[in-house]
Parts: sequence; structure tokens; C-alpha cells
Amino acid sequence: MASEQSPATPSDRLVAGQQPEQQQQQQRPHDNVAFEDVTDGNFVYEFGGPVGAASMIIGFPLLMAYQFLCVYDNKGQFLLPSSLADFIPWVARMSARYWEIAYPSWAGIKIYMGFTLFTVALAYICPGPVMYGYKVPSLNGQRLAYHCNALWAWWITVGTALALHFSGLFRLTQIIDNLGPIMTVAMIWSFLLAGAVYAATVLWGKKHRASGNFIYDFFMGVCLNPRIGTLDLKMVTELRVPWPVLFFISLSCALKQYEEIGYVTPESAFMVLAHWLYSNACNKGEECVMTSWDIFYELESWYLLFWNLAGVPFSYCYSSIYLLKNGPMNFSLGWNVMCYVLLVTGYYFWDTGNSQRNRFRMFWNNTLIKRNAFPQLPKGFIPNAKYLQTTHGNKLLIDGWYAYARKPHYTADLVMSLSWGLITGFGSFFPYFYLTFFTIVLVHRVGRDDARCARKYGADWDEYMRVVPWKFVPYVF
Repeated sequence: MASEQSPATPSDRLVAGQQPEQQQQQQRPHDNVAFEDVTDGNFVYEFGGPVGAASMIIGFPLLMAYQFLCVYDNKGQFLLPSSLADFIPWVARMSARYWEIAYPSWAGIKIYMGFTLFTVALAYICPGPVMYGYKVPSLNGQRLAYHCNALWAWWITVGTALALHFSGLFRLTQIIDNLGPIMTVAMIWSFLLAGAVYAATVLWGKKHRASGNFIYDFFMGVCLNPRIGTLDLKMVTELRVPWPVLFFISLSCALKQYEEIGYVTPESAFMVLAHWLYSNACNKGEECVMTSWDIFYELESWYLLFWNLAGVPFSYCYSSIYLLKNGPMNFSLGWNVMCYVLLVTGYYFWDTGNSQRNRFRMFWNNTLIKRNAFPQLPKGFIPNAKYLQTTHGNKLLIDGWYAYARKPHYTADLVMSLSWGLITGFGSFFPYFYLTFFTIVLVHRVGRDDARCARKYGADWDEYMRVVPWKFVPYVF
């Protein structure tokens, strides 16, 4: 189906996009079929198998507790034993100190679970379009409905929080004052919810891609589409909890700084802006997430629930806490301007890159709708997109930013995470934890994606990598 607009290539599988009215008339037999049936038969242990899973289930909560003590209680400096002989006493001291300032207090429970219940209530009652995802083979081709009202819920939540703060009914500074207990409650809640999802799935006989090893299956998950009525648990826990909580932590830090020194520094304002942009983008583009790998393929698991409910908000906030505990920083105007430019540039390519790829999928899934959620950025949709048609039936986007790299949205995400560290200077490692961890996660994830796509698409994937040879940065990597 080549046209005069087709890119110069010997492959007749490379297709230049037609005009929208032409595309609407074209038969699309495979674009709305999920890929679970293709990849289920290729089971391999990931993350080091059961041993790796057990290590992370134990290690991640301990890592978060340690980093919290370093950032919150020691101004971002490492806490280390004085000698090898001091290791056991050091562990005892650290444990006692953590319990002293981060035990799951009633205040922590009320704040975190109150926010969670409020979020769930809004997910049920707020207006918003009903969208349909890919066909799910395990549900006999059923297309699940998603009530995409996150944008309404987000703005209602922000408005309610500000009203509570300025009325004095609930000062948002209580978040940073009780951050340790809130974090502990979040970790406990993630374990309980993961256990409940696992147990319910087993009892109902609805397990997916189970290995037979309890620890590994608990870690990787066995439930594909956990739902409570119209509420999709994966959508809520991926978008509506982690990023808004992260934003409110940064806002709380800025408000606390205002109470302490009488103004908010440019660096703290930067973090509020950074986390507002990220959270707002996740909520304004909720309908785009239905076609993402996390929703249609990944299982609801301990590692997704723990990281979304606890890891993201309480590990990605170190820059904001560091600035509060060590500020004001008094960096030069040039340095701050550079950080702001880096953030906004990274955000533009991240927002539009995610929009390009997801709205391309939505178009061919017949679920594309026009929304005017703020901000709408230029180049967010390519109406005449070029793609590579695979024999499997799917289309691989090779237009927009995806003509230059296969994962440009990851590159932009890393640029933003770098700016989150640079705005704090170089006095501590912890503001760079997000960048470090995120780099490891993305490199691993790209490897997983490439392996699965190679199995699924075969020679078409080789052709795709020939057409778009760069993963992250054109002509570099």
C-alpha cells in the first residue's frame, strides 16, 4: 500500500500515512488485538527469577527506609557504620531511629488512606469519556471499558487540597511533617493490596502467566485485569496515586519552606513545577495509557503496586526534601535558568512523544478522541503518520520523533530526571537516585521490549531497526 509519499526504501512494508478520511475507510483487522496470546508461550524468568524477586521484595523497603533516614534526618548525607564491628549496633540504631520518626502513626494512616479513598471515590463519580482498550484474548476478544475521568479528579483534588490548606482545616505542611509515617503506611498498604489481588485471583482461578513459584508469581503478578466494578485497579494505581502524591510532597516542602524563611526559593519552585507537569500530564492523557504495555500486558503485581504506591512518590521526592533541609541554595541565575530550560525542553519532547505514539495506536484502534486538556502542545498528533506494516498485523510508527529514535520519550524522561538532580547542585547523591534508578529500569525495560518484539515480529522487527537504528539519541545510541 505504498503511495507517492512513502519513504525511500526497498521495503514495501513501509507505508506513508493516508489522509484521515482514507484511513477511516481502510479495513483494520489486527490493530485492536492484544498480544497476550502471542507472548504467553514464551515464559522466561525475569529479574533473576525467584531469588531476585525475593531479594527485591525484602530489599526495596529496606532501601527506601535507609534513604529516607539519610535525606530526611541527615540532610542528604550517607549514614554509615563507623567500623565493621559497629555494623550490628549501627543496624540497631538505624532501626530504632526509623521507628521513632516513621512508625505508621494514626496521622500517617489518615493522610495516606484518606487521600486513597478520596481518589477512589472520584474515580467512580467524576464525569469523563468512556474509552475502550484492545481486545483481550483471555476474555474472548472483549474490549474493556475505561472511565477516563482522571483529569476532573486531578483538578478537584488540587482545588480541594488548596482549599483545606488556606482554610486551615488541613495544612499541607502536615505532609512533610509526617512524611515518614505516611511512607510506612504506603509500603504496608502496597503489600496488603498485592496480597489481596494475588489471593483473589487464585481463588477465582483467573491466573495469567504463572510460573508455579509463589514468591516469583507474587512479585510478577498473576492478575491481568483487576477491577472493582468500573474501577480499573491498574489505571488508578499507575496514574492517580503516585504522581499526585509526589506533587503534594513537593508542594508541602515549598509551603514548609515559606513558613520557615518567608519565601519559596527558585529551586523549590522548580520542583513544584516539575512534579505538577508530570502529574498533570499523566492525568490529562489518561485515555492514551490504555494502549500502553503496562495496561494491556503487564500483570498487577507486587512490584507494580509497591513501586507505584510507595516507591514513586517517596523515592522520587528526594530533591524536594533536600532543598528544604539544606536551603536556601543561592545558585546563580544562569544555573537556575539552565535547569528550567532543561526541564521544559525535556517535558515538551516527553509529552509530545508519548502523545504521538499513543494517539497513533488509538487512531488505528478507532478510539482516538479530541480533548482540550491543558496544555495541548504542538506536534502531539501526526495525522498523516508513516509506519511500517508488519505481517503480524500491527503498525510500527516511524514518523514524528519516532523517525529519529525508537524510544525518544525515554530520552526526554531521562533529561527531566537529570534536571531534578541538577537543581539541587552536587552536594548529595540522593537527588540523583531517580536518574540512576530510572536509567537502570529503562535499559532493562528496553531489553525486555526488544526481545519480545523480536519474537513477535520476526523479520519485520529487523527491518524496523534498520529504518530506525537508534534507541535513545540519533547518531549516538
